[in-house]
Amino acid sequence: MADEDFGRAGRRATKGGGGRASRASEGRAPEAGGGRAPKADPGLYGPDSVTWQLHGDPMMWIAGVRALYLQALHPRAVRGVLQNSDFRRDAWGRLMRTAGFVGTTTYGTTEAAERAGAAVRGIHRRLTATDPATGERYPVDEPALLLWVHCAEIDSYLEVVRRSGHPASAALRGAAGDAYIRENRTAARLVGLDPAAVPGDRARLAAYFEEVRPELAATPEAAAVDDFLRRPPAPLPLLPVRDLLWRRVASLAYAALPPYAHALYGRPAPPPDTVDRRLRAAGRVLRSVPATVRWQLPPKHILRAVARLGPGTRPSAYKLCRPAAILRAHGAQGEPQD
Repeated sequence: MADEDFGRAGRRATKGGGGRASRASEGRAPEAGGGRAPKADPGLYGPDSVTWQLHGDPMMWIAGVRALYLQALHPRAVRGVLQNSDFRRDAWGRLMRTAGFVGTTTYGTTEAAERAGAAVRGIHRRLTATDPATGERYPVDEPALLLWVHCAEIDSYLEVVRRSGHPASAALRGAAGDAYIRENRTAARLVGLDPAAVPGDRARLAAYFEEVRPELAATPEAAAVDDFLRRPPAPLPLLPVRDLLWRRVASLAYAALPPYAHALYGRPAPPPDTVDRRLRAAGRVLRSVPATVRWQLPPKHILRAVARLGPGTRPSAYKLCRPAAILRAHGAQGEPQD
């Protein structure tokens, strides 16, 4: 949770593309006749990556809420958030900053992504949290806490998109899923982790969750996050919207959690088959909105990336359905390969 919570600084640092060179490259027109603009910076992932295709899916919003639920079950991690931020009054802003950070690091220039990561690491270095039971004071950038935040996010993104009827769901259960996890060692590096210490495929990610489960608990802080996500405060005119729309989003995100998370929170969830049907229904509705319309929402990371690199680089779920595309999926620059 920590990296998104402090994403405001990263957003300031990367506004406009992160520096003069990035602004120039973001606005570069594609070469005539389609294809990619020559010598344009593809960023840290690039348009051939699984991450490039997956992060353009609208189900990422529900996945982000699932990640918050999961992250809140680690006592030390959730304290780091609640003791250093105004989560209860700015949860929507927090989600938007998370989306901004993910969008910048996925679709922005290399410089913009690195600046966003540096801003997050700089804030983390200055923050601590306190264990109320023991009085222990600890830094929020402990590697174990950063790793939990990272793995909860990546698992949520992959799990929700895969279960929601994504056209490449079958591929995401295999090679494309492994490639996505491996590629996102880059995101782990940006927030201060050693990529070699981060799970690089589905098997190792599952093993990590098994290892960390004894540390998870439904603390009062986790209960506060749960209560907030179920009933966030809203201005009186927006209460009908909250009751009609937000509660469905939060309920679906909670239902998509693993069974052990439901057990810790103490609230039951529908059977997995029912949850899958609801996720697929939500996926159909959200994906029915044309991508060109969805991408117009600020801050337009995808549109800026396509303008920089050419129309052939538009994210597409169907690119992952082709075996050749999955085989081309690669780890990020400089990251260890398995």
